[in-house]
Amino acid sequence: EVQLQASGGGLVQAGESLRLSCAASGFTFDASHIGWFRQAPGKEREAVSCISNGDGNMYYADSVKGRFTISSDNAKDTVYLQMNSLKPEDTAVYYCALPCRGWSPNDINYWGLGTQVTVSS
Repeated sequence: EVQLQASGGGLVQAGESLRLSCAASGFTFDASHIGWFRQAPGKEREAVSCISNGDGNMYYADSVKGRFTISSDNAKDTVYLQMNSLKPEDTAVYYCALPCRGWSPNDINYWGLGTQVTVSS
């Protein structure tokens, strides 16, 4: 059974940082495409970042490039999202998900429970 356990959300001020973690189990982590989506109130769920654990390629939404960094620890079956220089528009529920290589929520087979990120101005 695939399980994705996300954590690390919280309330921060604009310009501050947070790191999200997603502990995964139930599949071959080091061959997976795993990443993060987010959904703000009244908006559609959107892709934020995806990592291909097989070749190390990383992908980012334009809105977070240069501020967010995705990484994974294959020994711990955990994927991280380091979020720096946070902006109020980053406020959303963040979801760990796979497979993310299609970049669309419609391509996702497994979702973790979300973690709330709130950025105050």
